[in-house]
Amino acid sequence: MFDQLDFIYLPSRDVAADIEHYTEGLGGELVFAVERFETRVAMVRTAPEGPALLLAEHLEGEQPILVFRVADLQAARTELEGQGVQLGAPFEMPYGHGAEVKAPGPQRLAVYEATRQERGESLAGRRDF
Repeated sequence: MFDQLDFIYLPSRDVAADIEHYTEGLGGELVFAVERFETRVAMVRTAPEGPALLLAEHLEGEQPILVFRVADLQAARTELEGQGVQLGAPFEMPYGHGAEVKAPGPQRLAVYEATRQERGESLAGRRDF
């Protein structure tokens, strides 16, 4: 069902400080840093392949969310719900629509369908702060 892990969505209390840590301290590459709707979000790549890190001030809780791409979000929702898995409210990100997958423990997972890849790519190089 899951195609691949594309993003690790990390809660942040200070995105600017986190950007500095992941780029200057750990050698990551800043993809974008945007400020919209009274929140800051940044994407950092720490490796040439594998999931990107999304640092987000608006993300509630302390646990990161592992965001997996699926080919068809509605089909994934139907399959998961058919297996007794509960899903959270739908969400939107630049790359497409998604939904958090409820887990019995503190782990957080989500699925999304990459329907707007070009919108995410259009943010590359943007730095609002």
